Amino acid sequence: MSAARRERKRYGAALAAAAASVLAVLPPVVGTPTATAAASERLVVDWQSGLAISGYDPVAYFTDAAPALGSAELELSYGGAIWRFRNEGNRAAFRARPDVYMPRFGGYDPLGVAHGVAVAGNPMVWRISGERLFLFYDRARLRAFDADPARMTAAAERKWPGVLHALSQ
Repeated sequence: MSAARRERKRYGAALAAAAASVLAVLPPVVGTPTATAAASERLVVDWQSGLAISGYDPVAYFTDAAPALGSAELELSYGGAIWRFRNEGNRAAFRARPDVYMPRFGGYDPLGVAHGVAVAGNPMVWRISGERLFLFYDRARLRAFDADPARMTAAAERKWPGVLHALSQ
């Protein structure tokens, strides 16, 4: 593990501990997702800004069939990340069903996951397959996925628990 990665992990652990202590004293808000709601999926999050998928609106991939940057005025904290949205309707849709709109495998490239490796996806290289959003490292990986999406998704699903375990270490 590189020194930079160790530093990021140490920084992330400190942030998680601080967030947990703050969340422990705050009363729960009815109807809003909590940071622990998505504990089963680690997310690709910019460690400096806390933004998921580089600030792109996850709902726009479905409604506009294109990536669209979200607005700092329309943010939602969910799953340990800050999500941005283009409009209030997209934010409301995500708030109601984050499991539908969040990128599968937390935004990690499914081909990397299929090989047991966490490789961050690029929000500009994407595909909706099986009603789920997938982000890819590059266009070559997207083309490989497109050759047999069902097989690639199944392979990634089998490896995902091990990748999650490695991410939590």
